Amino acid sequence: MSREFVREMPGEQTGGSGGTGLAWRLHLDSPLLAALTMLCLGGMFVLYSAGGESTQMLIRQAMRLGGGLMALMILAQIPPRTYRFWTPMIYAGGIVLLLLVMLVGLEAKGAQRWLRVPGFGAFQPGEIMKLAVPAMVAWYFSEKSPPPRLHHVAMALVIILIPVALIARQPDLGTALLVAAAGLLVLFLAGLSWRLIAGTLAVISIAAPLMYFFVLHDYQRTRVDTFLNPGADPLGAGWNIIQSKTAIGSGGLTGKGWLHGTQSRLDFLPESSTDFILAVLGEELGLVGVLGLLALYLFIVVRGLAISWKAQDTYSRLLAASISLTFFIYVFVNMGMVSGLLPVVGVPLPLVSYGGTSIITLLAGFGILMSIQTHRRLMTR
Repeated sequence: MSREFVREMPGEQTGGSGGTGLAWRLHLDSPLLAALTMLCLGGMFVLYSAGGESTQMLIRQAMRLGGGLMALMILAQIPPRTYRFWTPMIYAGGIVLLLLVMLVGLEAKGAQRWLRVPGFGAFQPGEIMKLAVPAMVAWYFSEKSPPPRLHHVAMALVIILIPVALIARQPDLGTALLVAAAGLLVLFLAGLSWRLIAGTLAVISIAAPLMYFFVLHDYQRTRVDTFLNPGADPLGAGWNIIQSKTAIGSGGLTGKGWLHGTQSRLDFLPESSTDFILAVLGEELGLVGVLGLLALYLFIVVRGLAISWKAQDTYSRLLAASISLTFFIYVFVNMGMVSGLLPVVGVPLPLVSYGGTSIITLLAGFGILMSIQTHRRLMTR
């Protein structure tokens, strides 16, 4: 007669890099943590040059990264079943915050995206939805057998589109697209039919011209026009992308050397410490530096997908895969936009660009990934 024991074990007790070390006891995944630490340190290295050797900017970035790593460590301690229980309430709370942005949000540069919290400063509720939306869609599909039926797909789209519409209204097209991508990835991973995917893509292709004329704001249409023909206004709308490509191309194979870039240091390259920081890296460290950064990003994504593959319930599996693939989309969109392959949509380079709420959100997502990894159950007979 056999007896089955089921218990939660921190670390990869079923094989892998588990152990009895400090990281194992703190519910931290050592390979993922090491890669993230390297990325954050390398990002500060580049930011120091991109920010004109500003120590104040570097200190602020270090404080935000420290807050993000603290959030990572705290969230890694919480079992996935707790996240699953609280997901609907977190999602609802995020919707309330987005509604508050419409009513009492702070406005800057023509956009109303921030809420001020006394004693803590301002933050973007839209960033919270980058985690809340995929978690909510994963929660919705956690008890449903694949492939999802049409009414399940419709309900998932409602879950996704409500926050996306509220964020797009601010307006913040970049964040809205990333939130939509995070939710749609879960829908795809839940077993969405390829026929539905093909039909959706066909509808989007047909609707794109209408969206261009009747949905996009003037500045968003300008970004699309600039993407299609940046040379049409080289001293205006096309300036950023032309200077970005010039900086990357001038770096060659090994670059001009750290602190020796010209495009950013002579103020030819706008937003050099945020959206276009990759151009600074390309100019100073060349193709070698860009490929090194890309390899680090790919390792993080692959590690996240491996964690998803070994997750033991549908909710954890869908959420982990969505966090990993959404991170890849951040990287893909920023690199594509800086190199002129995609329109400029204001997406920073993850954990490298100077930022605030986005850094906390990204590292919090990796804390959830580590929780999924280190709270897996060991089953023995």
